[in-house]
Amino acid sequence: MSGLTSAPVPPLSSADHVRGDAGAPLVIAYADFTCPRCAVAAERLREADVRTCFRHFAISSRHTRAVPLAKAVEAATLQGAFWQMHDAIYGESGRFDDPHLWAHAERLGLDIDRFDSDRRSEAVAERVAADVRSALRAGAAATPTLIIAGVLHSGAPERALLAALRG
Repeated sequence: MSGLTSAPVPPLSSADHVRGDAGAPLVIAYADFTCPRCAVAAERLREADVRTCFRHFAISSRHTRAVPLAKAVEAATLQGAFWQMHDAIYGESGRFDDPHLWAHAERLGLDIDRFDSDRRSEAVAERVAADVRSALRAGAAATPTLIIAGVLHSGAPERALLAALRG
């Protein structure tokens, strides 16, 4: 992983997906669910003592299932299961088709009809598109792109870098 350039840290909003201790260093991750490097980044961030904000950087021209997967995760969000679906999809990288998404939704106890309807809704599509616009404004060019202490980094973060954030 390499630092690219300084980046203005996009402010967090109530719509952001954030986990971790509020006092921990913040890492904003722009990622997509089809990217193997994003899966590695997700695992390392989950293991690190950081506060993680996930934002979609789903570009269908790069990965045909990126946008449908992002919409599925946002549909799970509407039932209170963003991080559970996030972890389930990254935990089974390579299984991106609808039957696997429905299986994840069932295991999470989601209402499947609502899940399926929500992932096809305009509101969910706009939520994903807003994150992509945010990624582009921040200077993201690849997945994953992380903003750590105001610096853009591409690729999965090194564990040593994440450990050093806590100093």
